[in-house]
Amino acid sequence: MSDTTESKRPAWIRSAVDFGALVAFMAAFGVLRLRGVTGQEAIIQATWVLMGASAVALLAGWLLEKRLAWLPAIAGGFALIFGAMTVFFHDPSIIKIKLTVQNGILSVVLLASLLAGKNIGKALLGSAVIMPDEAWRTLTLRYGLYFAACAIANEVVWRTQSDDFWVLTFRPALWITALVFAIANVPFMMKHMKDPDSKDALQEPPDTGM
Repeated sequence: MSDTTESKRPAWIRSAVDFGALVAFMAAFGVLRLRGVTGQEAIIQATWVLMGASAVALLAGWLLEKRLAWLPAIAGGFALIFGAMTVFFHDPSIIKIKLTVQNGILSVVLLASLLAGKNIGKALLGSAVIMPDEAWRTLTLRYGLYFAACAIANEVVWRTQSDDFWVLTFRPALWITALVFAIANVPFMMKHMKDPDSKDALQEPPDTGM
């Protein structure tokens, strides 16, 4: 799909694909709780909605862009896998640890890639952005530490707080934090981005090790 087509696509469509499953999960949980369903049972039932919405989001992302962006695809895949296990074993703690495992793996992959001298961060965080290798290493380090912090925070919250707090407060807070973190890195990326038509931008991209 051309850049022109992507630029014409309303921003809300990308947001719906990226965050629609999470919103559907929280809405389903809230409705179930209002109907008197217990917190743990509400999480299990809302997980059905999460899996369905995740599958729709992955399909919509593919149809709109003819490709799967790495991070949304990883999040959707984890939602389907851990959601299925949650429903099968009837255990809400499984969907709760999804964020821990998902963010923990992302953190390890990004930080380990730096130690190995690879540029995996470029593939995961946005291959369409053209920046020098050193800038990508800095951004990869930042995101690696961010994902580690998210994994730790999730472990602390789901083990110490109520189901209502984890779904209706912590999850939206984590979403807002992700948005703020991404926006905070925009000036850094703008500073180091290259003109796509420049000679440097047309050089062979660095090895991502993937």
